[in-house]
Amino acid sequence: MNYLDYLRTDTFPHFWCGGCGNGVVLGAIARSLAAQNLSREETIIVTGIGCWGKADDYVTTNAFHGTHGRALAFATGIKLANPELTTLVLMGDGDGATIGGNHLIHAARRNIDLTAIMVNNFNYGMTGGQYSSTTPMNSRTSTSRLGHVEQEFDICQLVAAAGAHYVARCATDDPIGMERLITQGLQLKGFALIEVISPCPTHFGRSNGMREAADTLRWVKERSVTVQAAKELSPEELAGKLIMGKLVERQGEDYRTKYQRVIEAAQEGR
Repeated sequence: MNYLDYLRTDTFPHFWCGGCGNGVVLGAIARSLAAQNLSREETIIVTGIGCWGKADDYVTTNAFHGTHGRALAFATGIKLANPELTTLVLMGDGDGATIGGNHLIHAARRNIDLTAIMVNNFNYGMTGGQYSSTTPMNSRTSTSRLGHVEQEFDICQLVAAAGAHYVARCATDDPIGMERLITQGLQLKGFALIEVISPCPTHFGRSNGMREAADTLRWVKERSVTVQAAKELSPEELAGKLIMGKLVERQGEDYRTKYQRVIEAAQEGR
């Protein structure tokens, strides 16, 4: 399979803004699927609402476009009904953590065999740049003109604490590393989350003095530190930093495997 086999190139150009990282992420997903020669008929991409939620318009795999904040709930049902499907869940920070935060926690807790790819653009990009649960404190958005007063979520720490078996973070300036992390997440049996840092250039960037998309990439680079380098830094030195790379990898039974034993026991009348 070629990565283009997974993309509906007849629908291009995509609708995302110039400088948006969503196209980079979609390309990394397609290359990962192709490298593993995954069947399009046995792969499904589940999305919610938002800029990144439009990604299902551009894929040739099975796709399910759900309601705001509920992509993980729908994906859980799909995976339990047909566990043979390779199931990817594409969410933004607004869709996946702000509106759908409770589903995120419980999907990680249950260790559902899903690969969630959350593009964190630090705001609600599609609806005008309002702040989300990941908007950095003191930054400006259309609903926090004088500075955001709430402490932001660290998505990776949140899902790791909830029990996710694979957690990683990357940024759109490293598409090769992103593809590698997505592949690792797909190959793991259990809940995997890859957070992609991709500041919205149209709203978040311009509201915070970043006039060009390249400025948002530099902003991320200045705040990034590798997993290896982070081990040498104190908590004070890590404050405000984005740790990049594979953060968590643990083994254990996924939810469907454990639930199958309950089904078998019920069928046997135990």
